[in-house]
Amino acid sequence: MNEIDLYISAFPEPIREKLEAIRRFIREEAPEAKEVISYRMPTYQLSGNLVHFAGYARHIGFYPAPSAIEAFRAELALYKNSKGAVQFPIDEALPENLIRRMVRFRVAENTRKK
Repeated sequence: MNEIDLYISAFPEPIREKLEAIRRFIREEAPEAKEVISYRMPTYQLSGNLVHFAGYARHIGFYPAPSAIEAFRAELALYKNSKGAVQFPIDEALPENLIRRMVRFRVAENTRKK
């Protein structure tokens, strides 16, 4: 079991399922990204930090960097968000397509920097 497996396994089932889903979305959209724990949360690195996510009692925090929050601002208006973070409520389905597009956006952004 790696660090991210341990992180996810510490949560109750409903939260764990959502964390596993976000992890799967990220891995499928950024298969070259390295998994690490940074800022005490699962982090994906590809030419620098790509995205982070974290579990909380009432939401899943997703941290795709301020540039992605700005680029997807209209769609993220449905969710509580800030400069670099968005909160997906535990009692709602994850917006898979939106998450995948934000990850692809960040992959393209980080790849251009390289």
